[in-house]
Amino acid sequence: MTMSSRLFRFACKKSELRLDITLQCGQSFRWREVNPGQWRGMIGNRVWTLSQDDTHIVCIQHPLEQDSSTRQEEKIKRTNNSGNKSRSCHKTRKTSERENNTEALLSTEKIEALMNDYFQLDVSLEKMYALWSKADQNFAYVSPQFPGVRMLNQDPVENVFSFICSSNNNIQRITMLVDRLCKLYGSPVATVDGTTWNSFPRVTSLAKSGVEETLREHGFGYRAKFISKSAQMILEKGGEEWLFSLRKLPYEECHAQLMTLNGIGAKVSDCICLMSMGHLGAIPVDTHVFQIAVRDYLPHLRSCKTVTDKVYKEIANHFRQIFGEYAGWAHSVLFSADLKKFDSLKNDESEEQNQKKKKKKK
Repeated sequence: MTMSSRLFRFACKKSELRLDITLQCGQSFRWREVNPGQWRGMIGNRVWTLSQDDTHIVCIQHPLEQDSSTRQEEKIKRTNNSGNKSRSCHKTRKTSERENNTEALLSTEKIEALMNDYFQLDVSLEKMYALWSKADQNFAYVSPQFPGVRMLNQDPVENVFSFICSSNNNIQRITMLVDRLCKLYGSPVATVDGTTWNSFPRVTSLAKSGVEETLREHGFGYRAKFISKSAQMILEKGGEEWLFSLRKLPYEECHAQLMTLNGIGAKVSDCICLMSMGHLGAIPVDTHVFQIAVRDYLPHLRSCKTVTDKVYKEIANHFRQIFGEYAGWAHSVLFSADLKKFDSLKNDESEEQNQKKKKKKK
């Protein structure tokens, strides 16, 4: 850590937040494990390095480059013009601190507010896990190996275009494309350990002529057209302010509006609803979720060869009936447990449980 960086440490048990799962399970694609147990990424166009022990999260804030303050001030204007961005959970959340600060380093109070907002720490996962475990035997079996899987509260612009990149893609390749998108159309924010981090592109940058051709040249394939056309459509609808305004809509309307954009189907729309629009009961149904549903909940769907609209709605509604208002969060735990990249966590936990059983027998 350089002398100009700022460290902030706050109490948070792993049962409330597991960085290694939450930051790798396909919600955000801007985090890298730079050292074992140490994660570096961006929240609100600032670079952070995060780590944790059993009881605390440690945040290292890396200072903005001097020439980035003007770009941050421009972002203030568009954020302030977007009006009141209400959230569709128990209460209306204030506009995130990550949207309206231009100083090189944030104060301790602002860091705390930022982390609480981004990780949605006002939701007690221990309580939610207990409720979900009572409601579902399968969740009770899976969840002890996957504590602290928390939904992030992301910037809608980044969320929309990141998930357009996710079409028929894996997490590793999506991460590569998002990084490439930022290098091509974002602006330098900070350089840490020799690596320059760029802001996520503005919609106006992605809507310019020639973007589709450039993205195709850089390996985006058919997604290049979706990114370019969606950016243009967002501008036609009112710009980034229109995108933020969708947070005020009921789930069904928000979901439908997002699907008017190029490259956004039902699943991607649900990802955006869940991860940046405040609709915590949204259930993105992809291949993994379909397989989970068939294996553990709805075996009669085994004969279905494709996920039709009817099947999609049946699966999503089934999860909502079981898990309630925060069904999207519970679904994310089951989804993470189904990813092969986390198999080692299951093996480690199983081994620990076996050792405990042996000790009890003795």
